[in-house]
Amino acid sequence: MVPETGRFARADRLRDSRDFNRISRSGQRVASSEFVLLATAGEAAESRRLGISVSRKVGNAVVRNRIKRGVRDWFRRQRGLLPESLDLVVIARPKAKRLNGGAAIDLALEKTWARAKRQWKTPFQR
Repeated sequence: MVPETGRFARADRLRDSRDFNRISRSGQRVASSEFVLLATAGEAAESRRLGISVSRKVGNAVVRNRIKRGVRDWFRRQRGLLPESLDLVVIARPKAKRLNGGAAIDLALEKTWARAKRQWKTPFQR
């Protein structure tokens, strides 16, 4: 299957704090030194949505926005390979500021996602 690419549309985003709270309470969690991934089954079938949290502890606005762009880009390119009906929250940790550029962010997220697939049970494994 070819990964879906294209825009990161409004429907692909987790925007409501209730969604973030639901995922943090009932979702599965895996952490690396740069990122924490929280995931749960999505409310809509065949919908993959992403939420990003980057606090000011990570860096100034330029650094935070660079990290968010990198995470969105990774999600956009990987969403076709991600399980269907997935709500995913990516939380950046302060060590994420040392990641320079999209390739480093991709590598860190790939390693964290690989660990998540090993640890998490269905429906998140493909």
